[in-house]
Amino acid sequence: MSKRYALSDAQWERIKDLLPGQAGQPGATAKNNRLFVDAVLYRYRAGIPWRDLPARFGDFRVVHTRHSRWSRTGVWQRVFEALAQDADNEYAMIDSTIVRAHQHSAGAKRGDPDKQALGRSRGGLSTKIHATVDALGNPTGFLLTPGQAHDLQGADALLKDTPAQAVIADKAYDAHARLIKPLLDKGKIVVIPSRVTNRQPREHDRDLYKARHLIENFFARLKQYRAIATRYDKTACNFLGAVYLAAAMVWLA
Repeated sequence: MSKRYALSDAQWERIKDLLPGQAGQPGATAKNNRLFVDAVLYRYRAGIPWRDLPARFGDFRVVHTRHSRWSRTGVWQRVFEALAQDADNEYAMIDSTIVRAHQHSAGAKRGDPDKQALGRSRGGLSTKIHATVDALGNPTGFLLTPGQAHDLQGADALLKDTPAQAVIADKAYDAHARLIKPLLDKGKIVVIPSRVTNRQPREHDRDLYKARHLIENFFARLKQYRAIATRYDKTACNFLGAVYLAAAMVWLA
């Protein structure tokens, strides 16, 4: 059996007890959690429709339904958050990236496109992934919005209670009243260059700002998952679940 994109034994040992369906837990015991996780990883890494999953993973409809349930009930998020407890909070970086949405990702039941984090622009449908990473470039949090949303929407959600001692971001986050002053009031160091139009430009630590490439490196790793680099999922819930799983794999690397 091919092990392409599959979990290694060491990676499986780190997450197996975080998954539902363990023997002795309430409810039914899950059938082969490891094969299921490998199936989801394969689908998103290869960027294929669910129906094109290799037969060794079983009925693709069962895999898709189970992934939807685990995304909806927060299983992938809990796995990610358990691993992210080891974050280095000396400083945090925030940024966002836009991913083009496949035409088949539209039309989800229940809810308008905004609720599914889909926005329509000149280039078509898109989703914006807002993310934070720690001082080592490991992911610590996510938010999905429609592609045309402002970066500050991500900052509002992801930096509100950040434990980091310093925050590094680019000029898109130069908003004194909305972001910078609240962080300064909490005793944080803010490393955000001023916009050219800012009438009261701030000094910032240029050497520390150079570390911002780490979040760009993380986005590059995230987009190795082809079904994340191009969004195939109709629901924001399933897409975010996949982002959490891919981010967990960064922690497991």
